[in-house]
Amino acid sequence: MIHPTAIVSPDAQLEEGVEVGPYAIIGSDVKIGKNTIIGPHAFIDDYTHIGESCHIFQFCSIGAPPQDLKFGGEKTRVVIGNFNTIREFVTIHRSTAADIGVTIIGDHNLIMAYCHVAHNCKLGNRIIMSNAAALAGHVHIEDYAIVGPMTGVHQFCRIGGHCMIGGASAVVKDVPPYTLAQGNHAKLFGLNLIGLKRRNFSENTIRALKEAYRIIFRSDLILEAAVKKAQDEIENIPEVNHFIKFIQESERGFCR
Repeated sequence: MIHPTAIVSPDAQLEEGVEVGPYAIIGSDVKIGKNTIIGPHAFIDDYTHIGESCHIFQFCSIGAPPQDLKFGGEKTRVVIGNFNTIREFVTIHRSTAADIGVTIIGDHNLIMAYCHVAHNCKLGNRIIMSNAAALAGHVHIEDYAIVGPMTGVHQFCRIGGHCMIGGASAVVKDVPPYTLAQGNHAKLFGLNLIGLKRRNFSENTIRALKEAYRIIFRSDLILEAAVKKAQDEIENIPEVNHFIKFIQESERGFCR
């Protein structure tokens, strides 16, 4: 199901059920999984791998070389998982050879119109990037995070799972999981309680996360002492452990 006006490299591998719309361009060493739809005028550049049942809308550009002056033409890739929706005019760049050496997008993500995912980014699963959100290079986002419209994320930042970043924010430090952040520069405004309840987190888990947040961000203790207090006083719950570990491993610092 390839439109006669589309240009598909003979080296590209398209599996059963793939649709390629009018005037789309598919480069060499591209792999596209079953039942994925490539919309009109979309450009899938070399070395891009896209999974099954994705919908790439019109005028997307995926796999173009990174906007990094250190890039020397290395054979790097974009790898996109299954069941992703990538809307109009989204740009996703392949990686440089640094750190993970690949730009990765997981499964079941929604990337809305005009978003940008730069080189060496790593996105997990079921993430929502709202319209015109932009990620600089080397940004990592955990599962179920929501990035608001027109938000910019600085390079090397980490966005924790189940957090929500409000629109038109400037994120220059890590955003801990399960939190709400907004502003320029982004600050924390508590836990993402509505999101946690919608994802069926237990009352016990939410209560423990509230206590961990209170100790770390609202007590007068220095960070090291606050983390130790949270570890000592809060029961062993995976989400609390994740919250604390994310903060401990932060290299850029984190929103407060």
